[in-house]
Amino acid sequence: MSGYQPIEDYGLIGDLHTVALVGKDGSIDFLSFPRFDSPTIFAALLDTERGGRFRIAPELAGSAQKQIYLPDTNVLITRWLSDDGVAEVSDFMPVGIYPHDHPRVLVRRVKCVRGRVRFDVRFAPRFDYGRAEHSAHAREGQVFYTARDDAGTCLRLHHEVPLEIRDGDAVGQFTLAAGETAGFVLEEATGGMESVVGPDSVSEWFKDTVNFWRNWIGRSRYTGRWREIVNRSALVLKLLVSQTHGSLVAAPTFGLPEEIGGERNWDYRYTWIRDASFTLYGLIRLGYTDEAGAFMRWICDRCMDLNPDGSMQIMYGHDGRKKLTEEALQHLEGYRRSSPVRVGNGAYDQLQLDIYGELMDSVYLYNKYGELISSDLWENLVRLVDYVCENWQLADEGIWEVRGGRQQFLYSRLMCWVAVDRGIRLGDRRSFPYPRGRWHDVRDAIYREIFTEFWDPHRETFVQYKGSKTVDASCLLMPLVRFISPSDPKWLSTLAAIDADLVADSLVYRYRQEGGASDGLTGEEGTFTMCSFWYCEVVARSGDVQKARYLFEKMLGYANHLGLYAEELGPHGEHLGNYPQAFTHLGLISAAYAIDRSLSHAGWTG
Repeated sequence: MSGYQPIEDYGLIGDLHTVALVGKDGSIDFLSFPRFDSPTIFAALLDTERGGRFRIAPELAGSAQKQIYLPDTNVLITRWLSDDGVAEVSDFMPVGIYPHDHPRVLVRRVKCVRGRVRFDVRFAPRFDYGRAEHSAHAREGQVFYTARDDAGTCLRLHHEVPLEIRDGDAVGQFTLAAGETAGFVLEEATGGMESVVGPDSVSEWFKDTVNFWRNWIGRSRYTGRWREIVNRSALVLKLLVSQTHGSLVAAPTFGLPEEIGGERNWDYRYTWIRDASFTLYGLIRLGYTDEAGAFMRWICDRCMDLNPDGSMQIMYGHDGRKKLTEEALQHLEGYRRSSPVRVGNGAYDQLQLDIYGELMDSVYLYNKYGELISSDLWENLVRLVDYVCENWQLADEGIWEVRGGRQQFLYSRLMCWVAVDRGIRLGDRRSFPYPRGRWHDVRDAIYREIFTEFWDPHRETFVQYKGSKTVDASCLLMPLVRFISPSDPKWLSTLAAIDADLVADSLVYRYRQEGGASDGLTGEEGTFTMCSFWYCEVVARSGDVQKARYLFEKMLGYANHLGLYAEELGPHGEHLGNYPQAFTHLGLISAAYAIDRSLSHAGWTG
C-alpha cells in the first residue's frame, strides 16, 4: 500500500531510554518520546497521514538505497547512490555521555559524499499518538514545539540550514557539495529543560557514541561461529534495556500487525516476566554481568511486591508500574490499514501460570552464575512457590495469551514444574528453609500428570492442552528446561510430530489455528521466529547437529539487511508483528551458543 515501507526496511537507533525507527528512505517513522512507553511524536509507520515523521532525503532520481550500521555500533548510516551523486544520513542518539536523567537527544548528520546534492527535509511531529494539537515558533537556528497535551510536551529542533514553519511543520530544502555536512538535533525541552547542544556537539557526540558501543560489544565473551550476527543481536537487546530501571522491553513498538489487515495488533513496550530467564541466560552467556545484575534487581523488586496470595502479574511497565490499561487508537488507520491500533495491554491481568517457572529459573541461574540472592528475597520466593503448589492445576490463558477462554495448557504445567524444581534446587544449594515434603510431592505430581494427561499414545506426542490432539511449539522448551532428555524416545516422537505439523522448511508455527486453542480473534498469522530458533537448538540437543546448523543458517537468511527480526515472518518472508522483538534475538543467541558448542564437541572445526 502506498506510503508504507515494509517493516523490515527500518533500522533502529536508541539511547537506552527510547528508540526510533529509521526507514531506508531517510524517514524516522516511529519514536515514542522521551521513554519507551511514552506517547509517540512520530508514528507514520501506523498512519502515514496522521502519525508524524522526520524525513530527510536527497533529490537523486533512480538512486540505490543502502542502510548499514557502523560496525559494532548502533549508529545507523542511510546512503543514496546515483550517477549524479552520493548522499548519506548518519542517525544516532547520544548514549553513555550523561547521567540517567539527561534530556533525550536525537542527532541526524547529513553529508554529501560525491557530486552536488539537493535535500528535502520535513520535521512533522504529531503529539500524543497524533491526538494533540501543537504550536511551533522559530528562533535563529531553532524551532520550538509545544504540545497541547496533559504532559505539556515540548521539543526543540536545532538546524544548520534554513527552515520555515508551514502548517506547524518545519520544512526546507538545502544543497550540499562534496564533503559538506549539515546537522539536525532534536532534544527534549519539556518543563523548561535547558539546551545541551553546543557548537561542536554533533561531532563530539558521534565519536563518544561510537566509542560507547564499541567498548560495550568488546566486552562480549562470545567467540564462536556466527559472531557478527550474535553481536548484532546483543546490540539490539542492549537498545531495549532501560538504563534507569534495568528492565528489558519485549519490543519498542505497538500496533504492528501479525497479519496485514488483521486485528492481532498489540503493544509490546512492556517487560514480561516470561522473558526473564531467557534474558538472564543470554546476558550471562555473553558475559554482560552488569546488565544481568540490573535486570535481576528489577525482578527482585517485583518479587518483593507480590500480591497477598503470593502471585504476581505477567508483565509490568519497564518502571515496574502495574496498570497497563488497553485502549484502541481509532483515529489511526494502522500499518497498511491493519486495525485496531492498540496501546496498553489488556493481558496484564491474565492468569498465565508459566511465568513462575521462568522467574524461578532466572533466579536460579543468577544465584548460580551471578551473585547469591538475599534471605529477604528467598522468603518471598517461598510465598511464590507455595502459590504455585496451591494453583498449578488451574486452567489459564497460557504463553500465547489466548482471549478465547482458559485451558489446561501443557506449557503452563511444564513451567509450574520448573518453578517448584528450581525452588527445590535453590533451597538445597543454599540450605534455605522450605516445606521440603510438600514441594517434592507437588513436583512429582506435576511430572506424572504431564506424562499421563498430556501424552497422546496414538500420535505418540505431547499435546497442547488436556484433551487436544494438536501439538504446540512451546513444548520445544521441554528438553531445554531439563524436564525430559533430548534423546528420550517420547521426546523424539514429539519432535517428529512438531516437524510434521508445524515446521515449513526452517520456519515454525506456534500452533495450527484450526486445531489449537482459540485465541478469540479472526484471521491468520505467520511463523514465529523465536519458535524457529528454539527448533534449531532442540534439533542440535537431540543429536542432529548438522541439521541444526543447516536450519539455523537458513534462519539467518530471514533477517533484514541489518540483522534484525520482527516477531513473525509472513508467506513471502516479510516481517510481521512488533519490531524488533527481544525474544527472537534471545532465541537466536541461545541457539547459536548451543549449536556452536555441539559442533565443537563433535569435533567440527568449520
